[in-house]
Amino acid sequence: MKPFAVLLFLFICLEAQAQDPSFTQFYANPVYLNPALAGSTGCPRIVSNYRNQWPQLTGNYITSAVAYDSYVKSVSGGLGIIAMHDMQGQTTIQTSMIGGVYSYNLKVNRKFSIMIGARAAYFQKFLDWDKLTFGDMIDPRRGFIYQTGDVPRGNGRRGFFDVSAGAVGFGKNYYFGIAAHHLNRPDESMILGTSRLPMRITGHAGAEIKLGQRGRYTNTTSILPNIIYQYQNGFQELNIGTYIKYGDFTVGAWYRNRDAFILLFGASFDKFKIGYSYDLTVSKLGNGISGGSHEVSLGMNLKCRKKAKNFRKISCPSF
Repeated sequence: MKPFAVLLFLFICLEAQAQDPSFTQFYANPVYLNPALAGSTGCPRIVSNYRNQWPQLTGNYITSAVAYDSYVKSVSGGLGIIAMHDMQGQTTIQTSMIGGVYSYNLKVNRKFSIMIGARAAYFQKFLDWDKLTFGDMIDPRRGFIYQTGDVPRGNGRRGFFDVSAGAVGFGKNYYFGIAAHHLNRPDESMILGTSRLPMRITGHAGAEIKLGQRGRYTNTTSILPNIIYQYQNGFQELNIGTYIKYGDFTVGAWYRNRDAFILLFGASFDKFKIGYSYDLTVSKLGNGISGGSHEVSLGMNLKCRKKAKNFRKISCPSF
């Protein structure tokens, strides 16, 4: 993520480049991470995320998302719908997205399966020119007191079609996947010129290590180590962490390269789940200045009308 002042500069440039909003509860909304994960639990589910990044800064980022997906036997895979809304700099820049997702579930053998998915989405971006500030508005002593001589360029809006795809392979206690977002590199410029949305590549892998179960009614403790790597337009992000799951409760700790430590707590029940995570900023920006990042996730598992026979469920984390 870039500071707000830099974002404004980039949007004024003719060849502006952007980076996607991201969540640190990666698997709380798995369809956002990788479209191949649609329908991966078998039964219908609704998930939602809310993230407030750097709340102590004037130009903080607020991102929310909601998704529905389910395994559908008649199409041999998962179907889903996802929506996302991102606000930057007190709604100066806003991005909305709605998309449909399909994933195909292929059983390779008795122990290994592959899911291949795709997402078709429509994006709408908006820039509020009246909230921008420029150098000619500044008085050396009294600050921003003048009217700018700059004039709006373009209508400040852009809608575009976007295509993403991904694949996931998994066995009983492990999983790995790759996703490519913005395969068609759509033009997202809201002013003059062209600004192609750079492709985002995500690679992720993890495992579930069960520590034993003494009796039928004894809760099993599991450790789920994970790694997630993302690349977009020269920006690289490496997340390394682990979850510890005991019964209905999950705690987790992650490190994001040169940026933040992430602490997480979640609880999953028969029909509902809730999670909270906090990003402790360790970059030069500093946690005292940024205020870190807060993220909340909610989910609801709906009842299956009829469970698919021989469906193989992936052992992904819930948060």
